[in-house]
Amino acid sequence: MRFADYDAGDFFDEMFDGRGPRRFARALARFVDGLPDGELVRRQRSAERALLNMGITFNVYGDGAGTERIFPFDLIPRIVAAREWQQIERGLKQRIHALNLFIDDVYHAKKIIKDGVVPEEILKTASAYRPACEGLDPPLGIWCHITGTDLVRDRDGQIYVLEDNLRTPSGVSYVLQNRTLIKRTFPQLFESFRIRPVDDYASRLRDLLESLAPADVENPRVVVLTPGSYNSAYFEHSFLAQQMGVELVEGSDLVASDGYVWMRTTKGFERVDVIYRRIDDDFLDPSVFRGDSLLGVPGLFEAYRRGRVALANAPGTGVADDKVIYTFVPAMVKYYLGEDAILPNVPTFRCSDDVQRRHVLGNLDKLVVKAADQSGGYGMLVGPHATAAEREEFARRIEATPRSYIAQPTLSLSRVPTIADAGFRGRHVDLRPYILSGENIFVLPGGLTRVALRDGSLVVNSSQGGGSKDTWVLADDDAEIDTVVPPTAIGGQSQC
Repeated sequence: MRFADYDAGDFFDEMFDGRGPRRFARALARFVDGLPDGELVRRQRSAERALLNMGITFNVYGDGAGTERIFPFDLIPRIVAAREWQQIERGLKQRIHALNLFIDDVYHAKKIIKDGVVPEEILKTASAYRPACEGLDPPLGIWCHITGTDLVRDRDGQIYVLEDNLRTPSGVSYVLQNRTLIKRTFPQLFESFRIRPVDDYASRLRDLLESLAPADVENPRVVVLTPGSYNSAYFEHSFLAQQMGVELVEGSDLVASDGYVWMRTTKGFERVDVIYRRIDDDFLDPSVFRGDSLLGVPGLFEAYRRGRVALANAPGTGVADDKVIYTFVPAMVKYYLGEDAILPNVPTFRCSDDVQRRHVLGNLDKLVVKAADQSGGYGMLVGPHATAAEREEFARRIEATPRSYIAQPTLSLSRVPTIADAGFRGRHVDLRPYILSGENIFVLPGGLTRVALRDGSLVVNSSQGGGSKDTWVLADDDAEIDTVVPPTAIGGQSQC
């Protein structure tokens, strides 16, 4: 298995250009090409066994059986140059700052609506807008504390924001576990590169959560609220709770009483000050949102409104997760910050607009259509790969509820060499960096590189057959990175 046989194709390749490996990837390519025959495959299988032993799984609902699976991992990392990451980091900080200002505005003065930047009708018809959150003042004035923003690169090399995930973004646990796996599998190789660390994420997350606690609390109790073991991201919920050293709880473990939230323990009830909730708004509190929810805590919202407990992310944050409102984010950046957006959106058509809708309906074979309030690759039509019947069905849906859909051109997502079919094959990828917002904004270096493992597929979601890679953000582009320990010096055994 050698990179000499790899065909980068006519897509933008994150590791190769027309002349061979990119400068920052030359040492990696030489290292891999120098491995003994069969060694890379052996280590890949060793990493997969480690995934199983570590219990790194997710649940798939779309197969009709709620199957629990190992999250596929590919050993060939994605490398991001330091200078490029600096630009991405600046763009993400700018974007989440503007989004937090937008959320706070629409639940208070609504200046952006009154000034005509975002149409009032768009806000009123956003399914994630929560009237109950009108006038709320979350701690530090921050609504979205944990964000996972999906980035893609098109054929021309431009990085675009594909979507914002501001409610309960998942996947960061795989970032941390992927790094552990790559260190165990190729320890000397990893140490030969100057790669920015990711293993302080859990401590940074806990510090952020504790900073949200009510002012009268000296040693805040933080918990992670999960829907339970059948949730697709349950592994992550338990993993983050363990890494932060806090309790993992379900709704039945909590009680709202006397204006506070309490947790049942073997010593009796103990006060809870901060809840990192991994439950959607609808299920948080049956007395305010969905009355049939068995996952939430009656009275939780009132305790939150009175400042007796903090919630991350804040209820109502999902209004900025709407894919129609996404189209206005560059305008939000300009409106609130007086700046041009550093990271552009993917060009997007709003089906609620008559002219744009006609264009979409006339070009369904060329476009990707997405439901405004869906995620995980669901509620989506990839026009070039859809049947005529599927396109006709989506045309009917769009005509029936145009506000519910947006459409985007079919991007030629960048690719990364991936182990497949006893060789290296180009597979399409995106990147989900994670942003923590409190008194300061922190962007985890790299994030989750998701891979469309099926040949030709553009859908990277794990629920749709995707996997992941470790993402290496170089600490210094000018450092010497061509002196990597040769494979013969590493020995034949991986540490998985």
